[in-house]
Amino acid sequence: MFKAETYVGHKLCWPDDLVINSLWAWSRGLGVARDHGIVSTAYGVYRQREQTLDPAYLDHLVRSEPFQWELQVRSQGVWKSRLQMTDARWLDAPLLIPPADEQAVIVKYLAHANARIDKAIAAKRRLIALLQEQVRSQAETLISDVASGAPEPLLGRALRRIEQGTSPSAVEGDLADSQWAVLSLSAVNRGVFVPTALKPVSTEFVVPPALELHDGDLLMTRSNTRERVGDVAVVAGVRPRSFMSDLIYRLVPRSDLLTTDFASILLRTRRVRVQIEAAARGSSDTMPKLSQGHIKGLRVCLPSLEAQNHVVATLEALTKPIRAAEDRAERELQLLREFRKRLVADVVTGQVDVRQIAKYLPDAEATAVEQLVDCEDLSVEDVMEMGEV
Repeated sequence: MFKAETYVGHKLCWPDDLVINSLWAWSRGLGVARDHGIVSTAYGVYRQREQTLDPAYLDHLVRSEPFQWELQVRSQGVWKSRLQMTDARWLDAPLLIPPADEQAVIVKYLAHANARIDKAIAAKRRLIALLQEQVRSQAETLISDVASGAPEPLLGRALRRIEQGTSPSAVEGDLADSQWAVLSLSAVNRGVFVPTALKPVSTEFVVPPALELHDGDLLMTRSNTRERVGDVAVVAGVRPRSFMSDLIYRLVPRSDLLTTDFASILLRTRRVRVQIEAAARGSSDTMPKLSQGHIKGLRVCLPSLEAQNHVVATLEALTKPIRAAEDRAERELQLLREFRKRLVADVVTGQVDVRQIAKYLPDAEATAVEQLVDCEDLSVEDVMEMGEV
């Protein structure tokens, strides 16, 4: 939160006002305000003449899947990312207005259901974090075992070159097989490569062939949050005609000194992460950047290629069940999100009648934060039990 020196050039919003970002209404860029505040002129602020709609019910309704489609249809523009909702088209939108007592029942039921879902999601996220920490711990131990007596040169000595991508403007629409796509920053995710994090680019944009990505490439983020800048991942399953954005580097190791797979493990160890976070610079602490000079100046241990391959093979064998559990937790997390969307949509549109169920629910439900207050001290087994709903 911040305190504005003046309200000039802004709009005031009050609790229970519906606030809509006219450019992002089609993508859930709207909601009912809970506090007093100010918004820019790009937002519309709407207040009920009479309290016909429970504010909490209205918030669920306008952010539900069915109503998102309504907002897309009513927004106008050439491209999806340029769609705009005008006051007239919004005010002409139909709204479901059940009786006040039914709105209250819906709000009560969804508060209870969302608290349960939030608890499960928080538990799954904690489980994933614990599993990832187990992988990091195993990696730290293995590298520590081979580091004794190994040379510790600057990373630049073990690299042939560092390449930087480019970022043309992305375009809307489906991605054709023959079309180039740029890899977004989220493709490098805590040591894992996400091949679907792509955006199509204009067919008129000429991509230098040398920028095309291939399986086995080692990528590093050039900019991100301080905890994520310098994150690395090895490319796997990449789509042909894909290239990296200017926020991503491709590191090309010298094959006689450093293997790609070992480098991806080494560069995520605590010793190297401390150097990366200390070297990252930027005008904002939220998105610091790494230069190629910073990367070349990292001090790393370089055991023999035989030792590097041993670390990679051993870590893969040790963490295989952990990775499987992490993948399962990620799938369950996605299912919980999809379940929430479908549940809210069915309840607010009357497809599911919750009146009888709501009679037996408590009036107030503890928040996920309150329920998970001691989550940091839980074991993997504890968190897995908490995720059961």
